[in-house]
Amino acid sequence: MQSKTKLGLAAALVAGSLSSPFAQAADRPAGLAALGPPPIPADNPQTPEKVELGKMLFFDPRLGGDGSISCASCHEQAAGWGFPDALSLGYPGTVHWRNSQTVINSAYYGKLFWAGSSSSLESQAKSAASGAVAGNGEADMMETRLAFIPEYRKRFKEVFGDEWPRITNAWRAIAAFERTLVQTDTPFDKYMQGDDNALSAQQQRGLDLFAGKAGCIACHNGALLSDESYHNIGVPPAAQWEDDGLAQITFRYELYAKGVTEPMYRSTKDDPGLYFRTKEKADKGKFRTPSLRYAKYTAPYMHNGALATLRDVVDFYNAGGGENEFSANKSGLIEPLGLNEEEIGDLLAFLDSLSGPEIEMEEPDLPDYAPLQ
Repeated sequence: MQSKTKLGLAAALVAGSLSSPFAQAADRPAGLAALGPPPIPADNPQTPEKVELGKMLFFDPRLGGDGSISCASCHEQAAGWGFPDALSLGYPGTVHWRNSQTVINSAYYGKLFWAGSSSSLESQAKSAASGAVAGNGEADMMETRLAFIPEYRKRFKEVFGDEWPRITNAWRAIAAFERTLVQTDTPFDKYMQGDDNALSAQQQRGLDLFAGKAGCIACHNGALLSDESYHNIGVPPAAQWEDDGLAQITFRYELYAKGVTEPMYRSTKDDPGLYFRTKEKADKGKFRTPSLRYAKYTAPYMHNGALATLRDVVDFYNAGGGENEFSANKSGLIEPLGLNEEEIGDLLAFLDSLSGPEIEMEEPDLPDYAPLQ
């Protein structure tokens, strides 16, 4: 069994301001790169104290509606910092409607969530904690809870200068912590930097397929292995929507809340994806390309967890994708690949090189409430 990396705070804290790939060997495939430090926004610089506060808040369920769900509830370390089920955990009395993506390397995304509805980790943290079928938290209630915890009052004062903890600074602290959850030392990164022995012969054959015959690089490119664009690849609808009443309620609520037309509300049985944001028919069924980094640990896959394993993912693409309600918008990039069993094995071996050891850490002890004096 592969050993796991114990991520200490000092080692995890990333210094720097802008993301740029490390220098890499000239003979590596064009369009791919090693991963450099994550971008750090000028208005939310990293400090060890801020990261430590963000770590506590990430694991604290009091940043939510009824105090039962934290960020870590939907982003479990043991599930690749994602969620092990096809659809993520919902607020009590609900079921979520999409699969939780891993937060590992989320610091590099310019577009968060499957349809890119947040442009920063700060806004993503707020949206997740406040979303009706996610955290369902009210800002004033969450802020008041923080004010009744002496340890948080002390830490918010030290980190942000707050006389009383401000909820907006809670999101900034969580984002700072998440920017330490990065992995830049995978076998793939080492190979791209010039270490010819970092990938096995089979993995190098898989890389050639990835950048060539299999065409994965068309969307999974750059240092993050994501073009951050939106594509409909024919992922079938979530099976859970067919036989789970709570899941159906959640899905209909999302259709209503995001303002679809009346006919669409009554007839649609599939996730419209980017359409929710643009209301353009051509965007129905499109989702942002996820990074393939750390994918070894983040099953199941796709926006609704429709594919259970990486082998299922490769078989799906090899068959030319699938069909869904919005297949009229299916990307022209998706077509049968004609990979044989040996080539599938090579490609899977390469995908394995995009992950290093699992990232895990001790969960923090959370401070108690105390009456105001």
